[in-house]
Amino acid sequence: MLGSGARAAKPSFVSYISPEEVHIKEPIEKEVNPHLLPGELLLCEASTVYKYIQEDGSNRGTYGKLVCTNFKIAFLDDSASDDNEPQFKNKIVGENDITLQCVDQIYGVYDEKKKLLTGQLRKYPEKLIIYCKDLRVFNFCLRYTKEEEVKRIVSGILHHSQTPKLLKRLFLFSYASAAPKNTDGRNQTVMFDTLEDWRDELERTKGNVKYKVVATNEGYRVSEKLPLYFVVPICVSEESILKYEGRGIPIWCWSCHNGAALLKMSAFPKEQDDIASQTQKAFLDGIYKTISKPPYELLKMDDLSSSLPSLQDIQTAYTKFKQLFLIDNSTDFWATDVKWFSLLESTNWLEIIRRVLKKAIEVAECLERQQTNVLLIEESATDLCCVISSLVQVMMDSYSRTKSGFQSLIQKEWVIGGHGFLDRCNHLHKSDKEEAPVFLLLLNCVWQLVQQYPPAFEFTETYLTVLSDSLYVPIFSTFFFNSQHQKDTVGSGESLKTQSGPFRFLTVWDWSVQFDPKAQAFLNNPFYAEKPKPDKSQRKTARYKHQRQLSLPLTQAKTSMKRGFFREETDHLIKNILGKRIGKFINSSDELPNSFREFYDSWHSKPVDYHGLLLPRIDGPEIKVWAQRYLRWIPEAQLHGGGTIATTAKILDLMEEVQSLQEKMDEERSQAVSGDVHSVPMLRNSARLSSLFPFALLQRQSIKPALPTSTWKDLEDEDDLVKRDDEFVDLSSDMS
Repeated sequence: MLGSGARAAKPSFVSYISPEEVHIKEPIEKEVNPHLLPGELLLCEASTVYKYIQEDGSNRGTYGKLVCTNFKIAFLDDSASDDNEPQFKNKIVGENDITLQCVDQIYGVYDEKKKLLTGQLRKYPEKLIIYCKDLRVFNFCLRYTKEEEVKRIVSGILHHSQTPKLLKRLFLFSYASAAPKNTDGRNQTVMFDTLEDWRDELERTKGNVKYKVVATNEGYRVSEKLPLYFVVPICVSEESILKYEGRGIPIWCWSCHNGAALLKMSAFPKEQDDIASQTQKAFLDGIYKTISKPPYELLKMDDLSSSLPSLQDIQTAYTKFKQLFLIDNSTDFWATDVKWFSLLESTNWLEIIRRVLKKAIEVAECLERQQTNVLLIEESATDLCCVISSLVQVMMDSYSRTKSGFQSLIQKEWVIGGHGFLDRCNHLHKSDKEEAPVFLLLLNCVWQLVQQYPPAFEFTETYLTVLSDSLYVPIFSTFFFNSQHQKDTVGSGESLKTQSGPFRFLTVWDWSVQFDPKAQAFLNNPFYAEKPKPDKSQRKTARYKHQRQLSLPLTQAKTSMKRGFFREETDHLIKNILGKRIGKFINSSDELPNSFREFYDSWHSKPVDYHGLLLPRIDGPEIKVWAQRYLRWIPEAQLHGGGTIATTAKILDLMEEVQSLQEKMDEERSQAVSGDVHSVPMLRNSARLSSLFPFALLQRQSIKPALPTSTWKDLEDEDDLVKRDDEFVDLSSDMS
């Protein structure tokens, strides 16, 4: 059973390391220098730093140099070599690199006690623990480092990674000033920063009959929160747009094939005086009446602030959830493994993902079956509106399931749409913690679809994982501004202009900046069921469809919440281990509205059209933990030579063999030597791959503690196990 420990558990620390206790490699006396990017400056460094590679409670590791620059914290391994070069290597952020924006919290160890480090220190720790936002944990021993170097490196890391800073002090600007301007990051991604981009999107979705692109906000004269160009119903006047700085105006997101459209609207502040409220209500009534009559379809309004978890709820759930994966050592991992499901349930993160997916299905039902326009309402229309509108388009528009289409979708709904990446990700460290990880919530929801319907997506889960990592790489402007206005203003400001003119920021969509072609192959799905091009010479045939082998749980009889989580065919031993506890993860099926359930069950009773509507399975255990992202740094959670990657490796081997045979046939036909071209990632020696490939490195072997014979006997009786488990929960509650 896969498990993980909570950060709440106390890790065991070793205050002194001796040759008798642990094998320590002697430091190799050789000069190692960091690889610096354009604009990157070395700020401080410390030699003879010992980096732990913990292994079942021991303290194995390696000596090296710890450095801090204006871009990253990096550990330079004295004994590093290029012999074991990974297949999937990031050219910007190395294995032992932590960008300053990726640092979450820093702890110091004093006399075996761990303490959160902030501000000025009177005493410097003997051990440094850095927790990262991508869930890596770095442990450095400073006992063998010179005292002056310890002071400089600890103070430098704390100052540059935790202290609030001005926007122009981000490395983003240093890199943009010094880096060569020879990359074009668009890569067929539509940026939605011109009128033409919006007109093309309207034409693509057949929405140009009822909707129009407006340039009312040129010069940001309407609002700094709105993009320069956006789409509104044809009947909406420029005067209406200007009246309340864009609030109360339905903004177009996407049009369905039947003409129904998805819209969003920024709501008025709730706390208003009576006169202002009445005036605004009259204004809204006029807008609703205008867009509710022909040629427009019926309109359904959905206030997401009341129908979905609040941003505070999302923040709280994710904070609890990520603690399960910030593992200090193997001992902590196995100590909390038996409580894995109760810990996971208590975070409420998977339930939030389920509720968001359910809301997206409800919107899809209105658009697809009821042919009704849907207006999403939120205070700023830049958080939950972005999540739902993006998910609906991924589910209903196969173009959004291609790599370029998905990237264009993120540009349209999030980057140009005005999501506050700078504040939500806390890039300027103006708060002690990040705000609600709304964009990460979207990626988690999309991952559910990717793992349920792999052939429907041109990109892989690895693509989603590196996209989430890119949130914290400050050389791309994509995720480092709150709005288009902020980027345009700062990028062209007189005080910030480079010698060659305004800044030219990179976009994250140019994957060649981070990965070479071989590594980029892991971002592309070799099993993608590409939409076949119509062949006019042949008669029309049905589109490629696939019949799922497993039926949905909970679609038959009404079941209690505790027992409804399991399908009838669930393995008896798993039932024994999990007992009644896991059933509280979800609501039972009879709580779903009849119309929703009918639409949901009807779609899932038919074969899947990978190029048509996709509805995620949201019942019971169908909502899973994104293992690659959250477990990739925990060797104990890896299946050596197993998991999805093992199956993928075998299929890719067959594809390579077929490709090789095809080349030989072509060579015999043309009597010419064909080039050795591979369009799929090469996975050599698949038996040694980890289930969390390509991120996980098999650095330590962890042996799970043996269960006593008495424990296995206890598992033989399900009722006894459940009773004992419930007693444990009650006891824990009383103690807390």
